[in-house]
Amino acid sequence: MRPKVAPGVQGYAPALRDGPVDRGIEGAVSDERPAVPDTTAEDPDAGAVDLDGLRFGPDGLIPAVIVDASDDAVLMLAWMNRASLERSVASGRTVFWSRSRGELWEKGATSGHVQHIVDVRVDCDADALVITVDQTGVACHTGSRSCFHRGLTA
Repeated sequence: MRPKVAPGVQGYAPALRDGPVDRGIEGAVSDERPAVPDTTAEDPDAGAVDLDGLRFGPDGLIPAVIVDASDDAVLMLAWMNRASLERSVASGRTVFWSRSRGELWEKGATSGHVQHIVDVRVDCDADALVITVDQTGVACHTGSRSCFHRGLTA
């Protein structure tokens, strides 16, 4: 099954790069890009961004928050480059960029703990992703369901 990915909007990518300054909380300048109007109430795919509209970092990577479709639990945070995102969308399974190994890795290729993509969402600045998945097995390499299984002490 192919994941649900919102269709691209023609002409949107240049507006992200060349738009007016977007002032955030308390007037702080967040970057030189326009705010993206929230039209999700009318159409969840309105204002969609294609791959060319994504803002990969200087290292060519974009963070992807992985969420379980069954209960919206945050499972993990991983990094994607354009090639891993293209492979993920084409295959319907998550493929990430391993910063430590410097190579693509398909989640679950050796463990069997695969992630089948249900939906891909782009944040308002087009510099982060939320990928909703049907998780098989656990998400964390430690054997925990989620990589976010530890609390922070003061």
